Formats: sequence, C-alpha cells, structure tokens
Amino acid sequence: MASQQLEMTTRAAPEDLVNVAPAAVAAELSAPSHATAPADHAAVRAIVAGIMLAMFLSALEQTIVAPALPAIGRSLGGVDELSWVVTAYLLAVTVTTPLFGKLSDIYGRRPVLLWAIAIFIGGSVACALAPTIWLLVLARGLQGLGGGGLLPIAQTIIADLLSPRERPVVQGRTSIMFMSASILGPVLGGFLTDQLHWSLIFWINLPLGVVALVMSERALRQLPRNERPHQLDVIGAVLMVGAGLSLMLALAWGGTHYPWNSWPILTPLAGSVALWALFAARLLTAREPFIPLTILHDRVTSMITCAAFFGVGTIIGVTIYTPLYCQTVLGLSASSSGLALIAFMAGTVVGSLTTARLMVRHAHYMRVPLAGLFFAAIALGILAADPINQSITQLVLLLFVLGCGLGPMYPMSTIVMQNAVKPHQLGTATGTLNFFRTLGGAIIVAVFGAIVLGGSTDGAGVTTLEGLASVHGDLAPAFHWVFIAAVICLAIAFFSLLAVQERPLHGPALRSE
Repeated sequence: MASQQLEMTTRAAPEDLVNVAPAAVAAELSAPSHATAPADHAAVRAIVAGIMLAMFLSALEQTIVAPALPAIGRSLGGVDELSWVVTAYLLAVTVTTPLFGKLSDIYGRRPVLLWAIAIFIGGSVACALAPTIWLLVLARGLQGLGGGGLLPIAQTIIADLLSPRERPVVQGRTSIMFMSASILGPVLGGFLTDQLHWSLIFWINLPLGVVALVMSERALRQLPRNERPHQLDVIGAVLMVGAGLSLMLALAWGGTHYPWNSWPILTPLAGSVALWALFAARLLTAREPFIPLTILHDRVTSMITCAAFFGVGTIIGVTIYTPLYCQTVLGLSASSSGLALIAFMAGTVVGSLTTARLMVRHAHYMRVPLAGLFFAAIALGILAADPINQSITQLVLLLFVLGCGLGPMYPMSTIVMQNAVKPHQLGTATGTLNFFRTLGGAIIVAVFGAIVLGGSTDGAGVTTLEGLASVHGDLAPAFHWVFIAAVICLAIAFFSLLAVQERPLHGPALRSE
C-alpha cells in the first residue's frame, strides 16, 4: 500500500462532523458543468441528517425481516417460499446499486435519491398489504429496487459535500449507524411481530421514509452539482444486471434449494459467465460504457475494489456463520452466540472509527487497514488451529480483534475509491464499489456454505444448518477449513491493498477545535 501525503494538525472530534466545511474540489479535477455554490454549514448538517436516515432505512430492512418470517409463513402460507422474502430484496439491492450510481452521475444526486426513497416507501407499503406470499416476494423486490439506491447515493452525496480529508469522520459515524441497525433490526422485528403484527415491520418504513424525504428534499437543492449530460449505456446496464442477477440466483439456490452440481445451478452460472464476457466486450466497444474504462484501468480503483471484495465479503461471511459455529461446534446457547456476534460487530465499529480518526491525522494512513488485516488474519488463524477448545471469553476476544481488524475496510475503501475519480464519476465509482462488495459477500458466503456442507448434494441450506451436526457429524473440521478460507481471503485483500498507490487526499482538513 503506498504512502499518503496528508499531514493533519487538526484535533477535531467526531462530534464536529456537522460543522465541517464543504469540500473543495481538487484543482486538477475538471470543473463540473453545472456547478453551484457550496452548501453552507446548516445545509450540510441537514443533508447529512437526511441521508443518514435514508442509509438507516436500507440497513434496517436487511435484518428486521428475519424474526418475522415464521409469522409471515403462518399468515400467508407458502412456507417453502419464505427464503425468497429475503432473497428477493437482496437480489434487487445488489443488481441495482451500480445502476443508481450511474444515474446519479447523469441526472444528479437529488432527484435520483428522492426516486430511490419513493420507490422504497412504495415497496414497503406493497409488502405490508401483500395478500399472498408471492405478491410479498414481488413487493420485496420492488422495495429492494429503491433500497439499492439509498446507500451508494448517500455515500456519493457525502463525497459531494466533503473533501476526502473531511469524509473519514462522517464515514466512521455511518459505521455506528449500521451496527445500530444490525442490532436493532432483529430486536424490533421480533417485538413488532410478537406484540402487534408482522406487517408493521414494513409500515414503520412509511413515516421514516417520509421524514427522510422531507429532510432531504429542500436541503439537497443546495448540493453542489457535478452531473454531466451523458447517455446511459442501456445495453451495458442490462448485461451487468443480468450477469449479477444470474450469479446471485445461483449462489442463493446452490446447496439450499438444489445441489451445486445440478442443472438449476449450473445453468445460471454458465449464463452469468457468458453475460460477464459480453459485458466486458461492451466496455471495450461502447462509446460511453456503463462503467468508464478509466475507472477500471486505474490501479487504485481496481485494487481497492479487489480488496473490498474479499475484505468486506469476509465480514459478511463471518457475520452469517459465527452463530452456527458457536452453536454446533462450541455448543453455546443462542444468547451466547448473539454475544459473540455483538463482540465482532462492536470490533468493526471500533476499527472503523479508529481508521476515521487516523486517516485525517497521519500521512501514511493506509498502514492502518494493512495492520488491521494482519491482526484479523492472526485471530482467524487461532480459530482455525483450534476450533473446538475455545471458551466464550476467548471467542469474544478473538472476534473483537477480528472485527477491529476488518472494520477499517468500510470507510477506507469508500474514501480511497472516491478520491481516485473525478467529481462527475463519483456516483458510478461508489455504486460499482458497493456492487462488488455485496457480490463478494454473496460468493464468500456460498464458499463457506459449501465447505460446511462438505460437498453434500442433499439440498440442505443455511436455514437448516443448525441440524447439520446430527446429520453430517462433527462440524469442527469443516469450520477449520472455513477459517482457513477466510485467512486466504484476507491475504488476497492484504496484497491488493499493498498494490494500491497511496495518493494525496484532496481538499482541506477539518478545522481544529
């Protein structure tokens, strides 16, 4: 990882993020064609508050549904199709993330974010009113179409408002928001389902979404504009969405609905490969490709995307399989498994916040995520060496260290990616990064699942993994290889970061207290 030049003498606290000065566009970057006056501090505070609420909606919706699934199955029937209630949303979010990023570069952040929130609210209402399981699945897909635009556009708006040297503190706060949503989601979903009705997990998005719309609509009028009159590469967008959708379907079904070597899995996998090949050819021949080649060819953007693919993907994989490991290998209760998972998530927040502070204070800030990946690999190595004889105290400590090591990947990858592109490419670059982070999570989760299943072809899936210990015997050897696979992923992320050229962060520093 190359060296960064910024020398920060500031001592600003995270609380000062609402008082940061608007970003100054770097001198070497071409001026936007629709530049507006920078937003004042009050507008910055209002915009940040609105987009944080929008991001909270997206994060909450990924976790609040799970506790309500049994009640939804009893109410609507179709228990066998319940997994699609979750899968439909995740698929829609994944494949539309890069599309919304590109649209925001063409039409502006404000209208596209408002569209995304409106679609999300409409999908939430449709979910709450769905009379059958398959209409609920379709409504979840619609909800996911809007959810796919909330995160990348919100991150891009932060990039429009604040310079790369100002963004880390804001990105650190988004980590707290995501952890809060991850913990609050299952608790709130269970409470609303048990005490009231499962449809309230969708109705709750209506007032929150309206507040986000109202908070953002007027303030976003003062947002600096960097869009340019480009033509959307519809063919490239369709090819990328189709390739991602085919791959996500195969990963969602493989080992859960169908054996990995069955035609229902091999067919979408082959289709995905063909569509990715056509997409690559389109990038080389289109006048204005969906993803500009300048983004793909740049060493910084390509290597940081690779690092985020494996680093953030490992975070998602560990989050999903930690409770299973705790219960089937260590014999812990569900509550103890939740404690271990909270320790991991708390570590990711600590790592993210620490990185946010250090990135604006030290010249060689890339050393922080490199050191984090190193210690995270050590923690995983200890679990791989002895997956059986871990006390709850040891496990919580190791998972906390693991989280601290992986936490820097979130803010660092976003800021470095945005720092390497021009203002009118921020949406496309941010959407592309989020797409590959999510795709990395899906692939790594599928790999972990294949290892745990031991190559079985009986169709047992994640929803029935709790019973695998009795069906497939001792799972400790399987998790030994899961942890080794995770170490390999972190090694790839580590060397990808080493290959990144560390560039100066543009813009002024935060003001000192």
